[in-house]
Amino acid sequence: MVHYRRYRVAGGTYFFTVTLRNRSSNALVQHVDLLRDAFRSVRTERPFTIDAIVILPEHLHTIWTLPEGDADYSGRWRAIKSRFTHELHTTGVSLTRDNRGEYRLWQRRFWEHMIRDERDYAHHIALMHGAITKPSFSAQRVMPSGFNSDRLSFPLVVMPVPVRAA
Repeated sequence: MVHYRRYRVAGGTYFFTVTLRNRSSNALVQHVDLLRDAFRSVRTERPFTIDAIVILPEHLHTIWTLPEGDADYSGRWRAIKSRFTHELHTTGVSLTRDNRGEYRLWQRRFWEHMIRDERDYAHHIALMHGAITKPSFSAQRVMPSGFNSDRLSFPLVVMPVPVRAA
């Protein structure tokens, strides 16, 4: 079994990229309410702060800050992926299983980077902004304009959607 070396700092701030196996899928934006519920549920059980998040059709970028004394972001991702997959399956979305018996929805790993300082933080925010301003996407608000996302304890998410060719 491969053991991945992850840089873990209790109370740290991290940038993540998490991807679906099928890079042509739009499951994350099509079922964003289920994804939001999975995040909310895990945050209730194992608190962390979502500093920023961008949800694209087949992957997402996010920056989290973990509580002091806690460095277990892997367990949080496992729970979010599991809950989203379970809820997706419960709604009747057909999901196939691999030879391990796992649903073939998510890539097995994720990419993580510990934010080291303000400059690094700003760089990753710019990277996320760049992801939603690519020519193949247009920005669509997940929540209605003027809605105060603080009421949900979840930041306002701007979600790019593919631009259809005219």
